[in-house]
Amino acid sequence: MKILVVDDEVDVRVLFEQRFRREIRSGEFSFSFAYSGEEALNYLHEHVSEVVLILSDINMPGMSGLELLRHIREEYPGPPVPPTPQVMMITAYGDDTSRQQAMQLGANDFLTKPVDFSALKAKLISLENHEN
Repeated sequence: MKILVVDDEVDVRVLFEQRFRREIRSGEFSFSFAYSGEEALNYLHEHVSEVVLILSDINMPGMSGLELLRHIREEYPGPPVPPTPQVMMITAYGDDTSRQQAMQLGANDFLTKPVDFSALKAKLISLENHEN
């Protein structure tokens, strides 16, 4: 499963690569990284048919994660082509307003930082099993 992680914090790449080392090595998960909403949209324009899931931070300079979510849902409305990627929002501010806004914009899930990688891994495995 190809996963695009969108976060302005560059350390997130090392964190995901460490936490999912086994799954990356086995080919179960493949991660790509974008460090802004704009970079994520550019990546999606070239790779949307490959990306199954997007994990996006909400608070980023420039385009916020919620703005990115809105663009994704407008540009990739769903079947038949291209497939709609799942989007999970990640934020350090798990307030109800952000959660409600994300869900109204079409987020598939809402996670808070620090990310519980055990729970995230279980969600990803469940999603992958559902896809296959």
